[in-house]
Amino acid sequence: MNVEVGSHLYLGLVHHPIYNKRKEVVATAVTNFDIHDLARCARTYGLGGFFIITPLESQVQLAERIIRHWVEGAGSSYNPTRKESFSRVQISRSIDEADRTLTDLWKKKARRIATGAAPHPQNISFESLKRILEDRGTPFLILVGTGWGLTQEVKDSSDYVLEPIEGKGYNHLSVRSAVAIILDRLFGERR
Repeated sequence: MNVEVGSHLYLGLVHHPIYNKRKEVVATAVTNFDIHDLARCARTYGLGGFFIITPLESQVQLAERIIRHWVEGAGSSYNPTRKESFSRVQISRSIDEADRTLTDLWKKKARRIATGAAPHPQNISFESLKRILEDRGTPFLILVGTGWGLTQEVKDSSDYVLEPIEGKGYNHLSVRSAVAIILDRLFGERR
């Protein structure tokens, strides 16, 4: 596989604004597992980068500490492949800040792709998104939610909303599982 195939796609793991179980807008905690697994997914599929999106200072500091350990600290020599995947991780305090980072880098506005477990009127299929992503001159930011998912406002303000991953009557994947499935459907090779 050409690892540069997804280099114009960036992953945004959104910790705010997110719904909780009662549909209240909240901020969720950063987890070590999410950072590790999603950084490796971003590297495996050749994404341009991975944003951890949280406005909470305590969570920013936690994420910085984890990233620093694997990029500069003892973890960087202990596990060089982890260092490589973590080098693609950035922290943003908002979705808009991640957008601005991509606009500055690409000199072009990023197009947002929201995800979720529930159908949305703007849903596009994986096949349609694969065709859209053929535009390698445009940056794309695919947003995945923690907690109980991205808010309606985030979905409504996105350029695209990806269709949900369909299972067999149960639809509550971890964000790590969902990202792996999404990226494989978009960039995985079929033989």
